[in-house]
Amino acid sequence: MAKDDFFRLRREQLVQYMLASGAIKSESVKQAFLAVKRESFMPAHLQSAAYSDEALPIGLGQTISQPSTIATMLELLQVQKGNKVLEIGAGSAYVLALLSELAGEKGKIYGIEILPELKQRAEKILEKCNCKNIKLKVGDGTLGWKEKAPFDRVLISAACPYVPKPLIEQLAENGRIVAPVGDKYTQMMNIIKRIKGQVIKEEFLENYFVFVPLRGKYGWE
Repeated sequence: MAKDDFFRLRREQLVQYMLASGAIKSESVKQAFLAVKRESFMPAHLQSAAYSDEALPIGLGQTISQPSTIATMLELLQVQKGNKVLEIGAGSAYVLALLSELAGEKGKIYGIEILPELKQRAEKILEKCNCKNIKLKVGDGTLGWKEKAPFDRVLISAACPYVPKPLIEQLAENGRIVAPVGDKYTQMMNIIKRIKGQVIKEEFLENYFVFVPLRGKYGWE
């Protein structure tokens, strides 16, 4: 079997598994996972494990998140076509590519990564994958990206002690933030919405999660 066919088959099997487990609920999230090649975002020696449902190391103490965890977050985020989306903790850029699929050609995707080496690696991968509507920068993600605000959707892909205030301030009307909030060992997904100027917080209570700690002014020391 050709390598591409092997990966496509494994990708389809993973999507079927996530549909059966309930991690994927919508057609849009399903199609995004089928379209984006997770193996492209991983170190060569781990590519054969690209479609196991687990978090895997990408170097520099960082991980590429478990697909079912990403699916849960994307379902909670509810990205619409044409949305402007910000991800904090861009890491491997796999989630940025999924967000790009969800937001479509008219969508704008922004990613902030605190580690310059990871950001450079992510940019090269995104270029190879022909993702044109994604912009990346190195910086403190807890401060957001003021010049590009407001954002329709904000995804925090790192464990937060609380949702950083600047990110709430940069949220558009009818916008939503999804973030794993808790201590350094277990977190629960928080959903922050801005409706008629009011900030509303909800918690997703079905699962606990474990993310690498968010670094920066409003993150962990």
